[in-house]
Amino acid sequence: MDVIVKNANSMKDLGEKLGKHLKSRDVVYLIGDLGVGKTTMVQGLVRGFDYEGRVTSPTFNIMNIYPTKPEIYHYDFYRLEGEELDDLGLEDYLERDGIALIEWADLQLHVLPEEALVIKISLTDDDYDKERVVSFKPRGERYISLLEELRQKC
Repeated sequence: MDVIVKNANSMKDLGEKLGKHLKSRDVVYLIGDLGVGKTTMVQGLVRGFDYEGRVTSPTFNIMNIYPTKPEIYHYDFYRLEGEELDDLGLEDYLERDGIALIEWADLQLHVLPEEALVIKISLTDDDYDKERVVSFKPRGERYISLLEELRQKC
């Protein structure tokens, strides 16, 4: 499923709609070039859980935890290399009852769970001031049904 997003507010609104359908133990991969709106999407996703605190990219600290119900684990793998992911204890968090949102997941797909909702955000015209295409690709039955629910809301 592809959705055209016209601006940052539209990206947050789309994220909020998606957030209302996420459940405990869901995993979302956010893929796209630097500055296309991955963190903006996460801001909307977290807003979907009525979180009103600050949502920022965890580029330097690798993970932010948002105290929602269930908790949201927001990762950024941009700066990780090889075995650094092993030291993070990702498996421990994925086994908890939270939701994992992983930016730059494409850099570490070889060690991440197969089943996930993959969101790829792309520029439409190599212009950061223009609209984006948000492509949703479900990997697994849970995410196929989640996308069906979301499709009815968009």
